[in-house]
Amino acid sequence: MLTIEELEAACGGTAPEEMPRHALEGPDLVIQGTVYPFGFPLEIRTNSDEVMRQYHEMWGSFERRHEISPIVVEVQVVETSSADCPPAPTYRLALPLMMDVADQDNYAIVDVVRSTARIVISQAALRHPLYAQYFLLGAPGCCVSARYVTPVHAACVELDGRGILLCGDSGAGKSTLAYACARGGWTYVSDDGSYLLNGGTKRLVTGDCYRVRFRPTAAEIFPELQGLELTPRAAGKASIELPTAPMKHIARAQTTRVDAIVFLNRRSQGPPALVPYSKEVARCYMRQTLFGTPEMRTVQHKAIEQLLAIGVHELRYSSLDWAIDRLRRLLQDGR
Repeated sequence: MLTIEELEAACGGTAPEEMPRHALEGPDLVIQGTVYPFGFPLEIRTNSDEVMRQYHEMWGSFERRHEISPIVVEVQVVETSSADCPPAPTYRLALPLMMDVADQDNYAIVDVVRSTARIVISQAALRHPLYAQYFLLGAPGCCVSARYVTPVHAACVELDGRGILLCGDSGAGKSTLAYACARGGWTYVSDDGSYLLNGGTKRLVTGDCYRVRFRPTAAEIFPELQGLELTPRAAGKASIELPTAPMKHIARAQTTRVDAIVFLNRRSQGPPALVPYSKEVARCYMRQTLFGTPEMRTVQHKAIEQLLAIGVHELRYSSLDWAIDRLRRLLQDGR
C-alpha cells in the first residue's frame, strides 16, 4: 500500500503510476487446460504447472462424452513457511456451496449450481499428491456428482453390451468380483464408484475404468497381485491400486447400460443362490450418499427409480467361479 507522500509524488509526476495489487488479490492464473472427469469437461485455470500435471494424472485418461458448459475451477497455489502436509479438512455444506477447509492456506469452495470451484492450495500440500488430489483438487467432481449423475456405491461390469451393478458395503467383494469377471472375458467399467447418468431412460452408467483397487487380501486370490506393494491412501485403508491400461487381458468401457442390479453376500451360511432382494433397501442404499439442492435430488431420485425398475437380486456365494457363471446366466436369461 502506498503512503500519502508516495501518492502525492505519483499524482504530480508526468507518467501515471500503476497502482499495486490489493494485498488480498492472488496471482494471475495464466496456465489453462481441460480434462474430462467421467466424460464431463472441466476447465482449469491456475498459476502452477504442477497443478495441471496432477489434474491430468487424476482425470487425463477420460474422453469427452458430454456436450455441456465446462465446469470451471480456479486453483491458486501459495507459498507458506510450513513444509508439512496440511491436516485433513473439515467439510461444510451450505447449499449451493460445499466448503472444504484444512487451514487458511488450503481450502476449496464449490458452487454446485453454477458449476464453479475456487481452490487455494499450498506448495507443501502439492508435494503430497495423494492428499492434494483426494482432499482438494478433486473437489470440482462434486459438480458432476450433484448436477449430472447419481453416484452409486457399486462396481460395474459388462457382458455382451449388458451391464450389471455389483452393490454392497465396503469389504463386500465388489472389486474382487468385478476384476474376476474382467479376467474371465467381461468388460470392466468400475470397481467401487459408478455414476448413473441423469435425465435419461437408458440406465447408462459411467465409471473409472482406468484403474482398479483391491484389498490386500486379493493377492491370495489373484497370483498376479502377489508381491505388489500397498498403495498409500489419503483416507481409508491401504490397498493395491493399479492402472488397467497395461492389463492387456482386460477389456474396458467408460460407459455401459445397466440391465441388472445385484447385492453381494459372501456371509450366507446356506447354499449359493441368486434370490430377489428388497427394492426398499436398495433405494435407501442408493439415496443415502446424495447431496445437492432439492431440485437436484429430485432428479437423482427419479434416476434411481428408473434403475430399480429392472429388479434387484442378492447373490449368496463363496466361490468366485460359481458367482461369475450365475451372473452370466442372469444377464443372458434374465433370471
